[in-house]
Amino acid sequence: MNEETFIELTRETLWVMVQVGAPVMLTALAVGLVISLLQALTQIQEMTLTFVPKVLALFGVLVLTVPFMLATLKDFTEHLFMRIATIGIG
Repeated sequence: MNEETFIELTRETLWVMVQVGAPVMLTALAVGLVISLLQALTQIQEMTLTFVPKVLALFGVLVLTVPFMLATLKDFTEHLFMRIATIGIG
């Protein structure tokens, strides 16, 4: 494996990580921001108030995006195994 192959594989791996993780992370960020703004506007400073809405939102996003995540990971894994088979052993 040369440097170009390694860099390309690393780039693809990072891109797949972003694709798989982004929906959940962005949802947590958005819900946390909305709840924080709501707390600031109403001056309710309950620490556990963000927990239930975040859990519900993340569960909903996961239910909607798990097929996409699995398909993305399956395609990447198949591509990676084909690449390994092409390179061969030694």
